[in-house]
Amino acid sequence: MGTVSATPEALQLLAEIVADHGPVMFHQSGGCCDGSSPMCYAQGDFRLGERDLKLGEIGGMPFYMAESHAVAWMHTDLVIDVVAGRGGMFSLDNGREKRFLVRSEICAR
Repeated sequence: MGTVSATPEALQLLAEIVADHGPVMFHQSGGCCDGSSPMCYAQGDFRLGERDLKLGEIGGMPFYMAESHAVAWMHTDLVIDVVAGRGGMFSLDNGREKRFLVRSEICAR
C-alpha cells in the first residue's frame, strides 16, 4: 500500500479548518462528482463504513478511503494538495475558494 502525505499548502488549509472546526477527518470515496475529491469532515460528523480503511494521517488528522478504491490505488502514493475552487458540498473546505485535491504518484518501492 502506498502512503498519504500533504503539501505545505494543504497543511495550511487544514490548519485553518481545524482552527475553525476542531479535529477533522478526511474520506476519499470512489464516487463521482463530490466523491472524487477528498472530503473533510469534523470528527464524528461522518460515519465510516466497515470497509473504509485508514491510510494514514495528514497534519495529525486521519485519512480514510473506501476499501475498493484503496485496492485500485494500492501501488500509489497519494499527495493531498490544494487548488483554487470550491470544495464538495458537505466538505469543510467548501466556501473558502480553495479545495483539497488528490495527486498521485506510482510507488517506487
